[in-house]
Amino acid sequence: MVDLAALIADIAVAMAAQEERGQVASYIPELAKIDPAHFGIAIATADGRLLAGGDADTAFSIQSISKVFALTLALGKVGDQLWDRVGREPSGNAFNSIVQLEQEHGIPRNPFINAGAIVVSDVNLGGHQPRVAIGEMLRFVRYLTGDDSIAINEDVAASETGTGFRNMALANYMRAFGNLRHPVDLVLGTYFHQCAIEMSCRQLALAGRYLMLDGRHPDGGRVVSPGRARRINALMLTCGHYDASGDFAFRVGIPGKSGVGGGILAIVPGRASIAVWSPGLNDNGNSQLGTQALELLARRTGWSVFSPPEEGD
Repeated sequence: MVDLAALIADIAVAMAAQEERGQVASYIPELAKIDPAHFGIAIATADGRLLAGGDADTAFSIQSISKVFALTLALGKVGDQLWDRVGREPSGNAFNSIVQLEQEHGIPRNPFINAGAIVVSDVNLGGHQPRVAIGEMLRFVRYLTGDDSIAINEDVAASETGTGFRNMALANYMRAFGNLRHPVDLVLGTYFHQCAIEMSCRQLALAGRYLMLDGRHPDGGRVVSPGRARRINALMLTCGHYDASGDFAFRVGIPGKSGVGGGILAIVPGRASIAVWSPGLNDNGNSQLGTQALELLARRTGWSVFSPPEEGD
């Protein structure tokens, strides 16, 4: 049995010693201000423990990790009809690429690249103003964590709105194909604000517990069906790290979703919900130290989904 508290301490020390920490997401001005020296990690276990190390209580912009929660809400609204508008395959291109949209007639390859997440935001908008959809998102993550302090960083949202020209192009292109039903500015207002939600590693690990528990909320009740939880985890494994998803599966072997704020949410079904954060990114836009930390964690615990179960499981 691995001593998780000791392992978390070891990982925090190992990451603090790393000299190459990647580059922060400078194309979003507010994120460019974040110190790349940060590293945090938190693990919520299936038996109810919450262990943390490093800067686990420092709030950060979850960015594309929000796509997991947005997808959960959208599937609750329209079910499998969503897959008529969004694919389920890895993209093989950068997260903000427009190339595939022309070839595939405005249908994004998956819900975790920007184009796919914009379609998901269109579904969640549901005829309302963005503040209604964002209010629903905030209530959802507060429900998942039991923490009403989670909020949106309005400076980050404004920074994304002022510089999100690629996302505007993606949205307008999909609107031209009829794959957005609402005005582009309303859809993007929803999308930019969901990306600007701030959470700490502790909060994020708590938020992911329903995917660890086959769709159940740990305090009782069901967030999603077991089948839907498994499918969301499958998409996280195959598509959660953009054009580096295959490498992440190869090296770590745990379903995960990254964000350009430097966070990663990783799910070990039946065992743990894990959040790591370090704002320096690698060339694919994923947290450099966060990825290394999860690789070390998977190796020391044997938690890769490709590992054989331990005796007694």
